[in-house]
Amino acid sequence: MTDSEAPPAKAPEGVSGAPALPQPVLEIASGYAFTGPALDLGALLWDGRCLPDVQVRIPLPMLNRHGLVAGATGTGKTKTLQLIAEQLSAQGVPVFLADVKGDVSGISAPGQENDKVRTRAGEVRQEWTPAGFPCEFYALGGMGHGIPVRATITSFGPVLLSKVLQLNQTQEQSLGLIFHYADQKGLELVDLKDLRAVVTFLTSDEGKSELKGIGGLSTATAGVILRSLTAFEAQGMSPFFGEPEFDTSELLRVAGDGRGTVSVLELPAVQDKPQLFSTFLMWLLADLFHDLPEVGDVDKPKLVFFFDEAHLLFNDASKAFLDAITQTVRLIRSKGVGVFFVTQTPKDVPGDVLAQLGNRVQHALRAFTPDDQKALKATVKTFPNSPYDLEEVLTALGTGEAVVTVLSEKGAPTPVAATRLRAPESLMVPVDPAALDRAVEQSPLYGRYAEAVDRESAYEKLTAREAQAAASSAPSAPSEPASSRGRGRKGDDQDSSVVQQVVGSGVFKSLARSLGTQVGREITRSIFGTARRRR
Repeated sequence: MTDSEAPPAKAPEGVSGAPALPQPVLEIASGYAFTGPALDLGALLWDGRCLPDVQVRIPLPMLNRHGLVAGATGTGKTKTLQLIAEQLSAQGVPVFLADVKGDVSGISAPGQENDKVRTRAGEVRQEWTPAGFPCEFYALGGMGHGIPVRATITSFGPVLLSKVLQLNQTQEQSLGLIFHYADQKGLELVDLKDLRAVVTFLTSDEGKSELKGIGGLSTATAGVILRSLTAFEAQGMSPFFGEPEFDTSELLRVAGDGRGTVSVLELPAVQDKPQLFSTFLMWLLADLFHDLPEVGDVDKPKLVFFFDEAHLLFNDASKAFLDAITQTVRLIRSKGVGVFFVTQTPKDVPGDVLAQLGNRVQHALRAFTPDDQKALKATVKTFPNSPYDLEEVLTALGTGEAVVTVLSEKGAPTPVAATRLRAPESLMVPVDPAALDRAVEQSPLYGRYAEAVDRESAYEKLTAREAQAAASSAPSAPSEPASSRGRGRKGDDQDSSVVQQVVGSGVFKSLARSLGTQVGREITRSIFGTARRRR
């Protein structure tokens, strides 16, 4: 018998002896009747009733087709992430979660049964069992509870750094020239002072000739970049850049019992630095894209990456930055990585990116203002045709309810389904900070990343060579004329005078010219300009 000749799906029994369900419900039920491994989201809502016989699910192989979790504040987005992350971990898939508000750490501990949990489990026919899941906790630059996550300036790259420095397109292109020069000369930019040293040299009389072959760099633009770097450091941003640099392959770890590790990046300590943490999340994703091999379609993802507060990533982004995001999202699927953007409304995500998100979990939206109503109508238009009045449904959903459409096992969109979601089985409140600190210190990764290392890099080597040259020179030997040091650095702060002395010297010039390009050739840059040396 062919598929077209198959008998119609048997109607689930109605709730509490209700009559057989209408045809639209049967069609929805058929759309989610997957035969392979899948994640269970919850039970269908129809005409004010919860129908536990109609389960709404996501096929596991489709999780690398990306997704969107959206909804107004307080509608349950975080618990939806927790629910999905638990089931992914249980099926051996590592997960990355950005914990902006500090309320996801409970995924590491078993949940606590109460009346609300029992009621929800009964409504959706869930066999609820308390369970904690294997977790690693991270913190950007060590600020907060977690293993420190750092990146070198070299690997962070010019596009992402321009975003956090809030540079315009011209300044971003100029910063790209500086990175290109450093790559060619094998000058590794480990931290912010290394970058300042190179910028200062390239704007000096000695260094200007070095850039003539690759487009040049105006004094005014270089001055803006230097001032932006100075302000960036003054805001306490230095700890985020340096070594040991975080190896993003740590995010792909599987626990000894076969469950995927849930990597939780704790961000409450840097909530006031949204440009930084959102761009750092993109660095993690770009670094994975750069290093992972092509695998094509797989039975289950190698990693699912939840990008919380996604609107921060796209705010004030340059065209180059948006193009890089779009291309990364488009191509990283074939490397086995699924990306879920988490935000309030779909309009927070650019259309080119939104078009690539095959799985949608839309929580309630509010329509209190004309702008809210406009956003609601725009959201409804992004869904496939539906038997629901989505404008009405989306404003009437309760906490822990959502409108869902995903990709079927054949890659086609499933019917739109209003869904009462399951309850997470892990703790739905943060774990005690002391317990969190103990978990961090007991991690095998703690010793690898806990202490910052300030090894010799461009700035330190140049300073040492300058000191050596000064010590070996006659006392009366004239120093480099002041007019040739730091020219083009109008208005720069006095605290960079040492950098000026070093990079404006003949020692730096001879060093830069003597450095071979072999090391530089080993640096290859990805779509975002991120770089990673072979380990």
